[in-house]
Amino acid sequence: MPAEFAVELRDVVKQFVTPEGANLAAVDHVTMQIRNGEFFSMLGSSGCGKTTSLRMIAGFEWPDEGEVIIEGKPMGHTPPYQRNVNMVFQNYALFQHMTVFENVAFGLEMQRAGRKEIITRVGRSLDMVQLKGLDRRRPRQLSGGQQQRVALARALVNLPAVLLLDEPLGALDLKLRKEMQLELKALQQQLGITFIYVTHDQEEALTMSDRIAVMSLGKVRQMGTPQEIYERPSSRFVAEFIGESNFIDGRMVQISKEAAQVHVPALNMELSATPISGDLVAGEDVIVSIRPEKVQITNSINEMPNHMEGTVEKTVYIGSDTHLIIHTGSQNLKVWEQNRVSRIDPHAFYSSGQKIQLVILPENALIMKRE
Repeated sequence: MPAEFAVELRDVVKQFVTPEGANLAAVDHVTMQIRNGEFFSMLGSSGCGKTTSLRMIAGFEWPDEGEVIIEGKPMGHTPPYQRNVNMVFQNYALFQHMTVFENVAFGLEMQRAGRKEIITRVGRSLDMVQLKGLDRRRPRQLSGGQQQRVALARALVNLPAVLLLDEPLGALDLKLRKEMQLELKALQQQLGITFIYVTHDQEEALTMSDRIAVMSLGKVRQMGTPQEIYERPSSRFVAEFIGESNFIDGRMVQISKEAAQVHVPALNMELSATPISGDLVAGEDVIVSIRPEKVQITNSINEMPNHMEGTVEKTVYIGSDTHLIIHTGSQNLKVWEQNRVSRIDPHAFYSSGQKIQLVILPENALIMKRE
């Protein structure tokens, strides 16, 4: 019977000694359970512990405390070549003097596979990543995207249970990176292999992942689906790291399980809002988080909840959206409005000094604890 999880990290700690002689916890009591066939991403800025966690799964680092478990088996000090995982690096690590075929076949040759088996499996791997017919080229004769595919084929040819990817799209230009995101996700779904992906790119993680672990200072700050992470961030840190938000200080007036009233001095009003922390109480000082695209500009001035008037301070046209800074009360709010109609008349857009009406739906005003 297969293990319930492809990979588990159980209360894992990894420390390094700094040049000054202090101990730094690069991974600080991290627990993760990664399901079979899942596209799982570790997301965070440099130094958050995501790459160290990946290297411990690969066997390139060993935990100081805790345990890494792959397919139900504790790894302990099991070396990388005895783990049923393979890794794709950011710089691809291709052998420049070898052909594409030789690069992909290298691992099979180290295992002393037969020539017929090597030809069959390398051909199948190159077909998977759409490199059929390029097997005689060398890496320098390929584009960045093609080199990335060679690295993928080389990792997949050994049929690992888990594929580890350490920012593999970081060296590509924006357009190619977006194309490769979709190709990687489609390939993972086709193969049914567990992918564990490390990135600092929030949009990349949201686009590709079944679940995401947001990391900071060696700890997991929140783990969940892209929708959970974006729509219900557990803290100001997560809301700030994933996308953009308006943050407004307030004081809790009253609260139930699904709804609350918050007095917001900067807006000179009480907001109807949604609590996302489970232990909030009336009278507590809190933060209200509102995504800029969730603020609605309206022509209505009726008594809708969270209705307010504002003045346009600044507009920035970015193609798909117009970004506005709206002054209301004593607060500046970021408001993103989608450009749904194609137009070039500058007077069709909002201008500085213009008065407008805003509405924030209660489910879009998220109350969280102050950090």
